[in-house]
Amino acid sequence: MTTQRFQFGDRIIHADKPEWGVGQVLGAEDVAIDGAPGQRVKIRFERAGLKTLATQLVDLRLAEAQTAMERAQAEVVPGLNPDASEQVAREVMTTIPEAASDPFASLTSRLSATFALYRFEATGASLIDWAAAQSGLADPLSRFNRHELEEFFRRYAANRDEQLRTLLGEAKRSDPQAIASAAQHAPKAGVEAGRRFLGRG
Repeated sequence: MTTQRFQFGDRIIHADKPEWGVGQVLGAEDVAIDGAPGQRVKIRFERAGLKTLATQLVDLRLAEAQTAMERAQAEVVPGLNPDASEQVAREVMTTIPEAASDPFASLTSRLSATFALYRFEATGASLIDWAAAQSGLADPLSRFNRHELEEFFRRYAANRDEQLRTLLGEAKRSDPQAIASAAQHAPKAGVEAGRRFLGRG
């Protein structure tokens, strides 16, 4: 799945598990799986510890120099607006990820990415995992308290639901097969939301 080659010291992210945070490559060796060339990479992630992953099976990418939160905060001009940093934080935490909303991505791809957002819940460790994935912060509680995260998640979930409704409506009109394709690997909560929005349950 990943064509990029990695080496010791590279900083990377697992595109399907952004809540793991940034990982550092500790070792990489060439391996073939079912004839497909790739690497077996040993990585220590900020929030998931040590993992050994095959690049043929997972989507690993070089980490950007800054997290989403750091990039957004860098755009704020200090002193311009005393509430600016809080406004930016709110926007970062409640905006649907680009993979789910990119108008240049296929409808099936956007649907799959939106369904995948339903793997997070507003409670316990899942809330913290969501906040880490959304903000890029290894420890979201160092920046926000739990009440703030719960409030952000409520707004985010409303945006996620609206995005899914919109995409399902578009697919129903133009490509009904995209719904079935995207739902194949969706979390149970995503499938249930899809049925609800389509009036099937």
